[in-house]
Amino acid sequence: MTIETIEVICLTALGVATVIGIFSTKTPGWGRYSTSTLLLVLALFIAANFLLIGKIEATVFLNILFAIIGYAGGLIHGRTNK
Repeated sequence: MTIETIEVICLTALGVATVIGIFSTKTPGWGRYSTSTLLLVLALFIAANFLLIGKIEATVFLNILFAIIGYAGGLIHGRTNK
């Protein structure tokens, strides 16, 4: 096994553990925050896998990461103002 294969396996295990954690701690139903959290985690997981296998460059990954952080910040800010 190459180091890249091990990295992808570890990242996949971390992604699966995160999704299991989301499902085990969320309240029943699919609200705005549950859906958004799941989609943001999946987008980050897919982008990180693409970065590891060399399909995207680090600058593209950072742009995706900053977009995810910005969207999550808007979710948090919107939640505290209501």
